[in-house]
Amino acid sequence: MAILLGSIADDYTGASDLANTLTKNGLRTVQTVGIPDPSLALPDVDAVVVSLKIRSVPASDAVAAAASAERWLRQRGAGHVLYKICSTFDSTDAGNIGPVTEALSAAAGGGSVLVTPAFPETGRTVYLGHLFVGGQPLNESPLKDHPLNPMHDANLVRVLTRQSRNAVGLVDLTAIAAGAGAVKAKLDALRAAGVTAVIADAIFERDLETLGEVALKTPVSTGASGLGLGLARALVRSGRISSGGATTADAIRPVGGLSAIVAGSCSKATLHQLDIAERSMPVLRLDPERLLAGPDEIAAAISWAGDRISAGPIVVAASAAPETVSRLQSLYGREASGHAIETATSIIAAELVERGVRRLVVAGGETSGAAVDRLAIPAFLIGPEIAPGVPVLRTVGNAQGDMLLALKSGNFGGEDFFTAALAMMH
Repeated sequence: MAILLGSIADDYTGASDLANTLTKNGLRTVQTVGIPDPSLALPDVDAVVVSLKIRSVPASDAVAAAASAERWLRQRGAGHVLYKICSTFDSTDAGNIGPVTEALSAAAGGGSVLVTPAFPETGRTVYLGHLFVGGQPLNESPLKDHPLNPMHDANLVRVLTRQSRNAVGLVDLTAIAAGAGAVKAKLDALRAAGVTAVIADAIFERDLETLGEVALKTPVSTGASGLGLGLARALVRSGRISSGGATTADAIRPVGGLSAIVAGSCSKATLHQLDIAERSMPVLRLDPERLLAGPDEIAAAISWAGDRISAGPIVVAASAAPETVSRLQSLYGREASGHAIETATSIIAAELVERGVRRLVVAGGETSGAAVDRLAIPAFLIGPEIAPGVPVLRTVGNAQGDMLLALKSGNFGGEDFFTAALAMMH
């Protein structure tokens, strides 16, 4: 299988978001979970998104994992590799955006890498190097308080400089508005000055299209799904996309079985979606502190679900209000509390699948990653969009047989997301 575009995503829901964007913009896409086993037969597609969990791991681990994925993608024909990051630039002063970007650039022979988390469709824009969320600077927006990677600086040049060895530059909106030629000239000048990573402004989709056209002629870029949109449209315009192969219709063929929702996200959006879901289906709200105390809460949840699952969809949620999360983190530590909840929700998800669930919705980036890993799903074919950034996913090559999943980042989806997702997963 020869592919045109490769991507390395730093978490699983972000990978689904990007794969959804590529599919909507004309590329047949598959999402793998890590580097696939050689025995796995992937569908004939234009783009492959390799899902990793490297957003919050030590920088050296992130670099090693991304480098392995980059080599695998290049061996399969990828002329360009996008390092897919979060649209809120979630990271710390230690990385991992800077270290991975520099490592991928070095592996590809050096050069300046365009970097932008802009995605106007979801309210993420960059102006003069500053990230805005819904018109607010990132550090003043509700998304500044990410539980693992809080973001309290909207100046991306400054943020990326703190986690990079080399200089960081800026291509501002004036250059981007002047077209691809002006952007390339600016990149060439920055490369000559020893700059590796270049933050790029983007306010409108046309800015992303310009950036995609320029980036496609380089070996590496770093960005959110908005940059994927620009790359996909540039590929389509190039006439290099072939017809045939896997389609979104293939991904949504019925699978039968039972349906369930597992939530671990503590975002305001997910908490409201749970309130709405409770009007139409049974919802079990787990006690996060009891989850941290031992296995009894998990066993009780599995028993509760087993008594109800055959009658229709059920929801099991470990989501909690921000003040509860803060209290638990202060008592048990941020990593320990997060890991305990991810482990618990993944065990519950696997037990639900064991009991016949074949249509599964998972809310929360870390929750989704833990669930997919425990289920040992090797890859997904990308289906139609449920909500912006969230497609229906059809499993490829997993031991449980065909399943349909939706992996939702915490802040994504409207208030009726859960019922809408299940309605599309026949």
